[in-house]
Amino acid sequence: MSADGLPFRRPLGATPLGPRRSLVRVWAPNARAVAVRVPRRGETPLREEGHGVWAGEAPAGPGDDYWIVLDDGRRARRLPDPATRWQPRGLRGPSRVFDPGAIAWTDAGRRPPALADLVLYELHVGTFTPEGTFDAATGRLGRLAELGVTAVELMPVADFPGMRGWGYDGVYPSAAHRAYGGPDGLARFVDAAHGHGLGVILDVVYNHVGASGNRALSAFGPYFTDTCSTSWGEAINTDGEGSDAVREWIAQSAEWWVRDLHVDGLRLDAVHAIFDQRPEHLVAEVARRVHAARPGALVIAESGLNDPKVVRPAERGGWGCDAVWADDFHHALRTLVTDDRDGYYAEFGRVADLAKALRRPHVHDGTWSSYRGRTFGAPADDVPREAFVVFDQNHDQVGNRALGDRLPPRARPLAAFVTLLSGFTPLLFMGEEHGEPAPFQFFTDHIDRRIAAATREGRRREFARFAAFAGEAVPDPQDPETFARSRLTWREDARLRALYVDLLRVRREVRGEAECALDEAARWLRVRRGAHELACNFARAARRVPVDGDTLVLATHPDVRLEEGAALLPPLAGALVT
Repeated sequence: MSADGLPFRRPLGATPLGPRRSLVRVWAPNARAVAVRVPRRGETPLREEGHGVWAGEAPAGPGDDYWIVLDDGRRARRLPDPATRWQPRGLRGPSRVFDPGAIAWTDAGRRPPALADLVLYELHVGTFTPEGTFDAATGRLGRLAELGVTAVELMPVADFPGMRGWGYDGVYPSAAHRAYGGPDGLARFVDAAHGHGLGVILDVVYNHVGASGNRALSAFGPYFTDTCSTSWGEAINTDGEGSDAVREWIAQSAEWWVRDLHVDGLRLDAVHAIFDQRPEHLVAEVARRVHAARPGALVIAESGLNDPKVVRPAERGGWGCDAVWADDFHHALRTLVTDDRDGYYAEFGRVADLAKALRRPHVHDGTWSSYRGRTFGAPADDVPREAFVVFDQNHDQVGNRALGDRLPPRARPLAAFVTLLSGFTPLLFMGEEHGEPAPFQFFTDHIDRRIAAATREGRRREFARFAAFAGEAVPDPQDPETFARSRLTWREDARLRALYVDLLRVRREVRGEAECALDEAARWLRVRRGAHELACNFARAARRVPVDGDTLVLATHPDVRLEEGAALLPPLAGALVT
């Protein structure tokens, strides 16, 4: 039993003991009886350990399928294990025992990359290659290492409905999806990435599960709460009755990825949608457990709070994450290099917004937000620069556009220039480095007709208020063609890729806080960082941007030149000067 006497804090799920034996532990306070059913080997009753936990040895070893049977007689119901590590036949199929000890690792001694060295590359396994598998993705890792990336960030791989999807509607948080190659495939990918000197960060979702799994999990116990809800479904029960075991289910999942599958860190999706009034917030608990399970592992949060407590240490009342996504930086930059002004972009678009974001990327740091109708955010001057993850594209900012369109070609060089030389931790979205022409659209493969219809109609309603889109023009998420259109073509703009290589090489030499000068009317910005100056022209006409340096280190365009104390920049161009 656990040190505090609570059995749900012992390992949940199936723990292999031998070729045909596993210890199975299940939290099922709603059940009157619990058994493990192994095909062709019958049922094995589990014994009560207390606090809703049932446990016992079952005749299922690595590679064997099993079901959890709740109750008996007419009430009997067979279901996957909530803590399953492998669902080879999907959400409604049996679980399979998986032995991480059998993985043939070659990465002995490998440590996660340091935050200060982190350059992230976000990718979706299913659309990264034509095959859409972990194994196929390994063939591209060498090119990413050559680019200057130091870690790959995988969009969620936890088992989700159907065979294609973004992964944010996963149900079983510890089971790598079968379409990608399951846990064995993920282990091979992680090992190969380490061989190329790359870390692997895994995106995980701990604020809700896909609606296709609600009934199955609710049969076991109070996994959900009706005191609040998320935009995507029922909220996870993190602080109500029975929440200790639910939190343990989540924390053990986080430990599983970093300890047993050697993942170098986790990106926690939408932590602002985790509702928790416990003394230690769930995010803080996950961060603590991950750091203990694998020293050096990183915890990166996506937070819509603009609150520095997310990355402040626990001893200062924070949640202890290592880094946090910074959306304000993206919005301030995108509105300057494009004409986007719809929705939340409406309150950005000044050069001064980006200048503020380059100091610390909370443009809203307690200031008025017209989009929200209230003040929003808090200052974060005490947070190290590298604790902010910035980007000019990511899965949200591309895929959550109605047509999944990427940045316009003319905007890409300057957007990359500002992002990669900002001093924050940069994130690239797959394909942006070579000017990928394929969109990244929102696609699903829901196995429940009602959920599929609701997703389709919801997507159309979401963009009905945008002048640029008519409801019928929004791609159908359930149409396989929407998924097919989102696969990378790998058609490459060699000049753009060369710029990315140069920027990622030079960024290590550009140091210091950002000191900005700007001309709002002329739409230029000069950023001094130590011995370097970044001259940026956001106008649609050429501009002279004053600089003190006389050496052009690199430029986004070949016709940039220095002349009489100024950088002469064509429209949407940048120059690095010393």
